[in-house]
Amino acid sequence: MRPSFNTSGPCVPGKHYMLSPEPRFRHVMKLIDQEKYFTLHAGRQTGKSTSAQWLVARYNAGDTYRALWVDIQTAREQPNVELAMREILACLVHAVRGLPGSPEPPSAQDLDVMLKTPASAVLAFLRWASAASPLPLVVLFDEADGLVGPAMVSFLTQLRAGYIDRSVTPFPHSVALIGMRQVRDYAIGMQDRHAVSWLGTTSPFNITAEAATLRAFTKEEVAELLLQHTTQTGQQWEPAAMDLIYELSQGHPWLVNAMADQIVNTDVEDRSVTVTPEHVEAAKETIILERRSHIDSLIARLREERVRRILDPMLAGEPVPHDLMDDDVAYCLGLGLLVVRDKELQIANPIYREVLPRTLTWVQQISLHQKTAWYLDASGALDMGKLMAEWQKFWRKDGHLAAEGFSYREAGPHLMLMAFLQRIVNGGGR
Repeated sequence: MRPSFNTSGPCVPGKHYMLSPEPRFRHVMKLIDQEKYFTLHAGRQTGKSTSAQWLVARYNAGDTYRALWVDIQTAREQPNVELAMREILACLVHAVRGLPGSPEPPSAQDLDVMLKTPASAVLAFLRWASAASPLPLVVLFDEADGLVGPAMVSFLTQLRAGYIDRSVTPFPHSVALIGMRQVRDYAIGMQDRHAVSWLGTTSPFNITAEAATLRAFTKEEVAELLLQHTTQTGQQWEPAAMDLIYELSQGHPWLVNAMADQIVNTDVEDRSVTVTPEHVEAAKETIILERRSHIDSLIARLREERVRRILDPMLAGEPVPHDLMDDDVAYCLGLGLLVVRDKELQIANPIYREVLPRTLTWVQQISLHQKTAWYLDASGALDMGKLMAEWQKFWRKDGHLAAEGFSYREAGPHLMLMAFLQRIVNGGGR
């Protein structure tokens, strides 16, 4: 079976086209060598889990560290400390079973003893695992930012306690918390922020110095990934097509794979046909219109007030207010919605720039009664002068009223114009 472009879950060597995670993970390996406790944050489907699993396999095949990848998603959104710690311990037991050179994990009876004191259950387990490991232990907790409320505070407090005492009591050599957010964002939304007021001080997760992220693919890496398909099938890519995939995605791993998958598995299945920029444009449009899972997840974030505060002025072409909280900006950066490029806050890539206004205006688009034929000249081309004149009439009569319904109030006029134009571009009911 030939490999394919992966659009769901971690990449599997041999099953998926994939790049070595090492170039994007060298800074993480350096932090581990320095015995750091740190967060690894990046947007959805950027390769965090794939890279973490690769690193664990690499360490466990060597003689420097033993490593655990612990997916604690089952404890997600569980505020009850006892129930959350029970789930986390179950995940740790599962991870330890595959650890080379370690004894059998604690018995069910021993685990019950640990869980009699939920506020120290993870602490006790990690002390046991560190003592049992023949080499320094590295633990990567995936989906760590899914913990909430008291369970999140208890989990971080236990890691802190073990970190502080690790010079006298065995505890992991290095710990990484993997998710979309930095540790300082974990407490946002809690009623009592003071419960984790130590996160930036005596916390092992010093958010200023020890917050790592995962960069996007470079243009060269995108080409390398695409050419793996050429090697397997013989199907060629025009250089301009590869460049366009990079430009539209800015190297976001899921977007790169999704466009490539749409092209070679649906749009251009004939391997003798070379992929062109036109194929890339068509694939991009399909991904947006079908609201693939990644796009749908992105759209869900637009309803969040802290996201709206950032995006509303940006969509209106206005600067982001200087009095916005740093946490809001950091949150949008962590989600992958925004990037800082050339010292300027920008929407992360051209596909997101299309998705955001088109999604926010979808209801208005399907509600407008505008036909393409009304705005064509004698040659059949779009008459922009007539179109904009009609837009002005529409806005004066009804547009401003429709814009009142937008939650993105600052960008209301711009979004209504986008809805009007998109309705015409899509055929307008002709």
